[in-house]
Order: sequence, then structure tokens, then C-alpha cells
Amino acid sequence: MNAFFGIIGCGRIAHRHAEQMKKHGKLVAVCDIDTEKAKSFAAKYDANYYTSISELLLQEKTITIIAICTPNGLHYEHTMASLNAKKHVLCEKPIAIKTSHATEMIACAAENTCKLFVVKQNRYNPPVEAVKKWLDNNSLGKLSSFQINCFWNRPKEYYAESSWRGTKNLDGGTLFTQFSHFIDLLYWFLGDVKTVKANIANHFHNGIEIEDAGVVIIEMQNGAIGTLNYTVNAHAKNMEGSITIFGENGTVKIGGQYLNELEYQNIKNTEPILLQAGNTANNYGYYQGSMSNHDKVYENLIDAINNNNNNIASALDGLKSVEIIEFIYGSKD
Repeated sequence: MNAFFGIIGCGRIAHRHAEQMKKHGKLVAVCDIDTEKAKSFAAKYDANYYTSISELLLQEKTITIIAICTPNGLHYEHTMASLNAKKHVLCEKPIAIKTSHATEMIACAAENTCKLFVVKQNRYNPPVEAVKKWLDNNSLGKLSSFQINCFWNRPKEYYAESSWRGTKNLDGGTLFTQFSHFIDLLYWFLGDVKTVKANIANHFHNGIEIEDAGVVIIEMQNGAIGTLNYTVNAHAKNMEGSITIFGENGTVKIGGQYLNELEYQNIKNTEPILLQAGNTANNYGYYQGSMSNHDKVYENLIDAINNNNNNIASALDGLKSVEIIEFIYGSKD
């Protein structure tokens, strides 16, 4: 089928979507409450612009797929509107900031016979794909423990330049905005969480409503135990994003600033592998985000719309991340 796209929210990440939409179909229309932002974005990508999502959905009948690129706390509202207008939806992470909302979104997609997906681009990082393969074929054997380190930098200016960042209602928390990809990989690699105990704090970001650091002790349903240590207080720049897994037959570590390097591999009866370099990180000016794999996201999105042969993260995967994050925040001291 020909893909006709719409975008809700014309911020930085929306450009990644627009670039891929041009390759896989046509970007028909965009929407943002900021008229000038919507107008300039639309002009760049030869699309119509709106400042009302309801007006876009009413007028643009040809659109088949909508990308939700608005602040976290608006994903639920904008996704529900799109699904009820019979559009397939690709939602930026997190799918929502409440488990109840994510559950409603999944039900709404089913009721409208539409498909709902969430962007989890780090699943396509070459080191992540390699470790997932080892876990799936049981190369590491029984798993005993793990360590997740998220040491990034988000200066005060990052929060000051936007009215939604750092708020409870629209941001939701550092685990939602900065580190939900790590939570997704925790679930994708190791399965369901059994127990958590968190200690979180805000040390250096006065004026925001969320934490800037946290330490979490986690027990998985499979018996593995581990820690999640995260902060946005690394000095001046991102330092590390890593996941280390210890099994009876092997130990592996994905590292680098944004899970872009296979830093350690020692697996019984397995020769070390060399990986091709992945895509570069998303560059947002004075900070970098996760590896930019929206090309792979859209390749799999089109496959998912047309058939079931794809590797794109489902709405259920998105729900699991939200469940785990809410579990962590609910356990804090």
C-alpha cells in the first residue's frame, strides 16, 4: 500500500520522522500548537500544516499513519484521537506515562482495527542485536546478575528552554524521557521484573518536579538480580550508557555513550565478533541522544502495516516499559 503520513508535534525528533516518511511515502500534513513552528516545518517537507489535531484528522482523509512526536504526557490524548480516526499510529517513546493510559491505547487500537507501535530505536544498535541473539539462543546459559549504567548530562538550560521538560504531568520523570530505552532493553533481554527498590533524588536541577539521579535494585522473574544506576549529572557531556549481563557461560557488556559499542564479550565456545559501526547519535545541539535508527524503525513499520514480518516494537512492548517505570517510581523511599 502507499503510505500517507501525518506528524503531530513539530519538535526536533519530528525531523527524523519526516526524513524517513519522504523515503517510504508522502508526508501529507503536520500539526503543532505553535503556528510558526508548524508552518516552517510544513514548508520544509512540502506538507500542509494545522494547529489543531482535530482539524487535521477531519480534513486529511488520505493519511494512513500518524507519528506522535509531542511531549510524553500528551501521547495518550493524541494517540487516542488518531486511533479513533482510524489511523495507524507510531508513537515516540514512552508510549504513555501511565500504565492505565497505555492499556486504554492498546484496547482502542484493537477496537478500531488499527495498529499501534512505539519507537524503540536502540533495539537496532548492532551490539544490542548481537546480545539479543546470544540471549535467545541461550549462549550465556542461566543468568545470575546484570548492571545498567546511564550516566548522561542534561544541563539546566535543557529544562529551561522548554515548558514541559522536568514536569510531572508532561515529562513524567527521567526514566521516561532519558532512559526508557534502557528499561525497554531490560525487559527485551531479561523478561518481567519481580521486585524493585529505588532511591531517587534531585541534586542540581532546582525548579524541576522530577529527579536527576536514581539507584534501583531489581530482581527479575527469571531470578537474575541487578542494579540500575542513572543520572543526568555527568559533568558537561554524556559519559556512559551500558548494560552488562552475567551468565553461567558468558559475560557481555554493551557500552559507549549510547549503547553503541560491544565493550566486552567472553562466551564459552564462542569466538569474539567484530561489529560494523552503527548509525550516529541523534544530535540536539549541546547534547546527544540515543543512536539514530529511525531508518530501521520505518522499514519495519511499513512491513508491520502490510504484514506481520517485522521487528518493530509493539504497543505491548511500550506498555511493559511504562509498567516497570511506574513500579520503580512507586517503590522509591
